Amino acid sequence: MKLLENKVALITGASRGIGEAIAQKFAEHGANIAFTYLSSEEKAKALEEKLAAMGVKAKGYKSDAGDFKAAEQLANDVVKEFGTIDICVNNAGISRDNLLLRLTPEQWDEVMQANLKSVYNLTKQVMRPMMKARSGSIINMSSIVGIKGNAGQSAYAASKAGIIGFTKSIAQEIGSRNIRCNVIAPGFVETDMTHYLKGDEAEKWFKDIPLGRFGKTEDIANAALFLASDMGSYITGQVLSVCGGMTQ
Repeated sequence: MKLLENKVALITGASRGIGEAIAQKFAEHGANIAFTYLSSEEKAKALEEKLAAMGVKAKGYKSDAGDFKAAEQLANDVVKEFGTIDICVNNAGISRDNLLLRLTPEQWDEVMQANLKSVYNLTKQVMRPMMKARSGSIINMSSIVGIKGNAGQSAYAASKAGIIGFTKSIAQEIGSRNIRCNVIAPGFVETDMTHYLKGDEAEKWFKDIPLGRFGKTEDIANAALFLASDMGSYITGQVLSVCGGMTQ
């Protein structure tokens, strides 16, 4: 049974890692996929072809979600191409890790624009077609670091914590229109952003994870599928931590 048959999903930052896994999972369940990328057109084209081979419509857009005008143009282009937007996954993000004493104002602003302002930008735009349809699911990607904090990641933690407060507020604003807005807070997941955690460094983190391992991108994709589909139809304004038990 396909849970997202003929739905249109917009996923930011989907050319690799968690975003790519979500795009593939949604396509497996029948969703047509619009996705964004910033740099590698080669990877974007490869993903387009991979998704199309699953029998769905797929198109990549080179777009910076942290730029308001670009986000507005993106939403308009997706609606023009696909007809509507049923699901939005705000996944794009960066990290600029440094102790606060060394963190520059430019690094702080860069993280806030890419991680938090991008969520504002895209959520504001996708609300319009969703309100018209009186249906929709918005999924914002936070992090376990936005809940627990982490030394050396003050900017990243602040941006991801901001996503949680933003999501809870938006869920209250648009719930009457049958639009849901939720957060996924991944723990440590095996991606390009965590590849440096190996050997003894990885073992240190394993001690704080009751399940004793890092997550996989498919773990996050499965959670996104649940929240995007009718299985999550009575869930809004919530934070789903997919972290192996780190937030107990």
